[in-house]
Amino acid sequence: MFYVSLLLLLLLAGSDCRVFRFPFQTNEPYNIAHRGSSGEFPEESVLAYKRAIEEGADFIEADITATKDGKLICFHDLILDSVTDVHDHPEFASRKQTYVVDGVNVTGYFAVDFTLEELKSLRLIQRYPNRDQSYNGKLQIPTFEEFIAIALVSPKSERVGIYVEIKSPTFINHHVKWTEGRKFEDVFLNILKKYDYNAKYLTKEWLHKPVFIQSFDPSSLIYLHNKTSSPKILLIAPDSITSDTKQTYEEIISDDYLDYISKIVVGIGPAKEAIAPVDSNNKLLPVTDLVDKAHARGLEVHPWTFNHERNLLLPFDYHQDPYREYDMFVNTLEVDGVFTDSPESFETYRREWRIFSKRKRPYKNE
Repeated sequence: MFYVSLLLLLLLAGSDCRVFRFPFQTNEPYNIAHRGSSGEFPEESVLAYKRAIEEGADFIEADITATKDGKLICFHDLILDSVTDVHDHPEFASRKQTYVVDGVNVTGYFAVDFTLEELKSLRLIQRYPNRDQSYNGKLQIPTFEEFIAIALVSPKSERVGIYVEIKSPTFINHHVKWTEGRKFEDVFLNILKKYDYNAKYLTKEWLHKPVFIQSFDPSSLIYLHNKTSSPKILLIAPDSITSDTKQTYEEIISDDYLDYISKIVVGIGPAKEAIAPVDSNNKLLPVTDLVDKAHARGLEVHPWTFNHERNLLLPFDYHQDPYREYDMFVNTLEVDGVFTDSPESFETYRREWRIFSKRKRPYKNE
């Protein structure tokens, strides 16, 4: 396959060239490119990841899911409907299915019902109509290994980290038939280890190949705890129940559970609203104590998702200025990194922050 040959060429080029790279920075809030520079290009596309690196991202972020034949790809949704042209492929019309996802019937074209070769015949489209549509129908779904190759052969003078989510592992493990008694988590981890992503947070080895493993499913992170030293992040969403352990949001953020999970993970990735809730009139409510609770346990906090566009319902308190939102989270609340659809906008903010802020990342899990 052409895409496999391209991957091999990229990796060989990366292993042979001796490009000088500056040390990975850990003294500033991390710029985490959410699905790449997804404000400009279709999310989780090669162009979105390459642009994010150009714009100054410390990490490129990907959701990792699986195909029918057990290959791992970068794709956020369980279904293909919203961000691919699958509806333009009559040969796949019979693939539409209804499955139960977290107790709800979901109908669509599920990625787990397609082989990698079939998925490579599809093309990505932009999720949001207010964003650039000119790349629709031009870009393929990348594999996990193609994503890693982008970070490894980056032309950037600083090292680029990868921030990868084990996406919907309960659903994937139910629908994909793995061989040799393996699970989704095992296949995911084997690929990371293949490229030497297996170091404890902030060690010399980690700084050489920075990585975070993230999941909404605590059991996946616990399963991986004794299998890899790579740092893990527990994702948190308000008003939700975990797919695997059936824990409520209130249980996940309780003091007792944070005490427990802090032995497994180095940080949490909460929705912004878990920190700075918004009322029905799009006005900010008083901030919660979640950041303080996490920091008290030595946990980092990487909230999601920040957008540069004003028309994506930026709370009115920021006066239509996305930089005010960055400033509240970074300077006032002292989060340790942000997931953003627009890494260039956060890098612009961070350039000013470097000049005026004396804060250095005080919450490290050494």
